[in-house]
Amino acid sequence: MSPSLIFTVISLYFLALIVIAYFTSKGADTEGFFTADKKAAWYVVAFGMIGASLSGVTFISVPGDVGTGQFAYFQMVLGYLAGYAVIGWVLLPLYYRLNLVSIYTYLDQRFGFWSYKTGSSFFLLSRTIGSAFRLYLVAAVLQIGIFDPLGIPFFVNVLLTIALIWVYTFKGGMKTIIWTDTFQTFFLVAAVVMSVVLIAQQLELDFWGLVKTVKESNYSQIFFWDWQDKRFFLKQFLAGMFIAITMTGLDQDLMQKNLACKNIKEAQKNMLSFVVVLVAVNFLFITLGALLYIYANQKGIPIPERADYLYPTLALNLHFGTVAAVFFLLGIIASSYASADSALASLTTAFCIDFLNFADKVESLRQKLKFWVHLGFSVLLFFVILLFQAINKASVIKAVFTAAGYTYGPLLGLFAFGLFTKYAVKDRYVPLVCVASPVLCYLLNLYSEQLLFGYKFGFELLLFNGLLTFLGLWAVRR
Repeated sequence: MSPSLIFTVISLYFLALIVIAYFTSKGADTEGFFTADKKAAWYVVAFGMIGASLSGVTFISVPGDVGTGQFAYFQMVLGYLAGYAVIGWVLLPLYYRLNLVSIYTYLDQRFGFWSYKTGSSFFLLSRTIGSAFRLYLVAAVLQIGIFDPLGIPFFVNVLLTIALIWVYTFKGGMKTIIWTDTFQTFFLVAAVVMSVVLIAQQLELDFWGLVKTVKESNYSQIFFWDWQDKRFFLKQFLAGMFIAITMTGLDQDLMQKNLACKNIKEAQKNMLSFVVVLVAVNFLFITLGALLYIYANQKGIPIPERADYLYPTLALNLHFGTVAAVFFLLGIIASSYASADSALASLTTAFCIDFLNFADKVESLRQKLKFWVHLGFSVLLFFVILLFQAINKASVIKAVFTAAGYTYGPLLGLFAFGLFTKYAVKDRYVPLVCVASPVLCYLLNLYSEQLLFGYKFGFELLLFNGLLTFLGLWAVRR
């Protein structure tokens, strides 16, 4: 694709987002920013959450992983079903009963001040690093495709990206993001559907021919029953279940959208319909991965050393035509920015509610503080992305991103202890427990092969992290 075409597509895309923001943010106050006035239609929220829950990393990594993992990832997706059932019928009723805006307020009511601040702090840390990492990946792609040929430095690229996201979210918050996420999810889903259709055309396959080709390929195995295999069904299923519970149900970002629904019944309808669409979209991504490998093998195209690059390499080099390249570009932008804009709103919400005591302030002061907090997190994301670029080592950046993922373990332990025991805790010791748990997990993961006779941890490390936190809280119970 030429830089001018890429620039035109991105400009029109952001113009559409700004137009949506203009109409949806009219009359928005802080209540509208945080909760969309609790008037959001459940079906709009459900569809928009697809874009927020999938990132640009997912957009290119899931198809690329099919080369070695086959359809094993779908075992994890099936685990999502169980995880979202827990969210819809255990966590959501709790959040609605307590009328929460920030879900971490529950920890204040259940345990006390330090537990509350610790839970919110872990979310702020993890979401800031995670969002910056995802935006960094997209900015790096855009730098190669547009800004390097024009001689524009990386920091200008990042500044423009962050500024555009800030412009269309700073006023309306959730009122705007619910609709922009719906717009962006459409392009994400359209991109993967269009890619599948165009590749099938290139391979001269009709629908049933496509199904037969994928089924008879070397990539179609879904279930793995060897317990020593990292793709073992039970391991993948439980991983998917607890990833859904922690990274959705205990995450302010996605829960904030659920809490924007009119009532608990509508929120549960949203959750049920969301997970059905999410499963279908993930299956499409896996099918796309199989088709990409089949196409590359038939055409004699070398598979990139990093499998993540297979989809962007084939799409952007016009193997499937200009239309497929445009939709790929729109899809990766939509998946990354839908995640980033809602993260920016949720970071602002969590900080305002959990650390600035918004309930005690008049609306005019709340508006001013919200503005500066939102701007502050935008600036923070800008500098974290530049830090990733300065490090410029994929292994180091991945390690930082992985370390941020460890922060969900303490949240799992905190909420599990609160929900499944009746004990109070010695609140002042909770921060120590929640810091010690991920540090111990990180060290154990680093040396697991030496300490555990060659055993390698996978996603189950999240469960172990939560268990350590739970045991730590048990040790400091009252």
